[in-house]
Amino acid sequence: MIWCLPMWRRFGAALAALVLSSALAPSFAQTPKKDDSFQISATRVILIDADSGTVLYEKAADELMEPSSMAKLMTVEVVFNALRQGRVKPDDEFIISENAWRRGGAPSHGSTMYAAIHSRVKVIDLLQGAIIQSGNDACIALAEGLAGSELAFADMMTKRARELGLTQSTFANSNGLPDPRTRVTARELAKLAQHIIRTYPDYYRFFGEREFTWNKIRQFNRNPLLALNIGADGMKTGFTKEAGYGLAASATQNGLRLIAVTNGFRTAKERADETKKLLEWGFKGFESRFLFAEGQIIGDAKLFGGARGHVPLVAGAPVRLLVPRNATDRILARVVYTGPVPAPVEKDQRIGMLKVLRGNNVVLEVPLRARDTVARGSLTQRAIDAASELVIGLLRAGVQKL
Repeated sequence: MIWCLPMWRRFGAALAALVLSSALAPSFAQTPKKDDSFQISATRVILIDADSGTVLYEKAADELMEPSSMAKLMTVEVVFNALRQGRVKPDDEFIISENAWRRGGAPSHGSTMYAAIHSRVKVIDLLQGAIIQSGNDACIALAEGLAGSELAFADMMTKRARELGLTQSTFANSNGLPDPRTRVTARELAKLAQHIIRTYPDYYRFFGEREFTWNKIRQFNRNPLLALNIGADGMKTGFTKEAGYGLAASATQNGLRLIAVTNGFRTAKERADETKKLLEWGFKGFESRFLFAEGQIIGDAKLFGGARGHVPLVAGAPVRLLVPRNATDRILARVVYTGPVPAPVEKDQRIGMLKVLRGNNVVLEVPLRARDTVARGSLTQRAIDAASELVIGLLRAGVQKL
């Protein structure tokens, strides 16, 4: 059952309708945004605003792909989370096992921290080895130190991905080396990057460090954008023969932070040039539009058995949307929730989602929460609500038969 509120608002030159739904609506198709004036050679791409999550550009962003070393973003997030929870300390030392040394160290002839076999390395140093040097040995050592084995740690990675709302990503190892069980999407990598930037600012700085020396071997950060003077300050490169060259990157200009995920380039130079072009296109071509203030009522959710019939819904922060400069696209905002919501309802309880569409594309999703606490209603009120729902159910059944 859908209600249309008697409310029409203008967001700049765009007209927005706010629609409330009492049933969880199906997901809107997130069709790739194609702009004839802009092309990028990567096979899978997404560009988002780090603050609002607005999607600025996408291309095959929901297709599963091999992440290569970009999977290390999930590895370090699991470690960051363990540090935040106090399950491990920055100065704790993990052993570089023979397995970590042979499969990820110097004998592997891959990206490595060059940690010595059987040496003890602090967690904080292993993190820098994994982030700055892309060390496979550092990742395996972190995995074994936290979970006992890399396989057990990979299970932790997939479980943690689900906790973060990454529903498609799966991991089979800590370093992103080729494995058919390790798959992600560009959209979910961008969400993971956004989460890391927001949640772990003290550790995010490692992504922007230009170099790191371990075992008297100095290595430079593999992110090619850091030296290109476009405001890039981090994230992770990746490469395998099967997947090609990829990059998860973030940059800021004039207070605006963008996150780009690209994959499937043929050369490292193409990866750097094209990802730089994508970020610059985003910075030059979009501007921020204000939609709702923090605490502003965005909609109402119908309640069942409550002391009141509805509860106001608000977002936890101001809601902004990046739109193309001088755009006149129609913007539609929908509040979607499963209802009626059973009482009692607690203040700040998550109720539904604000979905903002520009044209046919969902470009922004914002969780909505109850503004107020609503107690359970009287026996009479609950009986009235039950009778109302029974009548509505009978009407629906009758309509379906027609």
